Amino acid sequence: MPAYDPNNIFARILRGEIPNKTVLETEHTLAFHDIMPKAPVHVLVIPKGAYVSYDDFAANASEAEIVDFTRAVAQVTRELGVDLDQGQGFRAIANAGEHGVQEVPHFHMHILGGRNIGRMVNPA
Repeated sequence: MPAYDPNNIFARILRGEIPNKTVLETEHTLAFHDIMPKAPVHVLVIPKGAYVSYDDFAANASEAEIVDFTRAVAQVTRELGVDLDQGQGFRAIANAGEHGVQEVPHFHMHILGGRNIGRMVNPA
């Protein structure tokens, strides 16, 4: 596992050094609009703790952090109207490492919705 970089853009957002358009903030989680959206709804959900990837978060976060993050994802999808009660669904993506094309080494989940997102992976 690569070491956590405390100067990555999400760490800087969490410290208030870079502004964001917040959707939801809880004790352990921050959700905000992506600055380069790929869909009508494109929100990033990040834990406030220093986790590099989903597997790092799942293995090392406290139960409180995991529950808070999971519930925050549900709340964000409801608030943005892409949950299955009000909308037609969404895609949740968490990239990890080089092969996962992770651009920021801080665990984050993309919530994309508001239109059909298309195939998950194009056949090679």
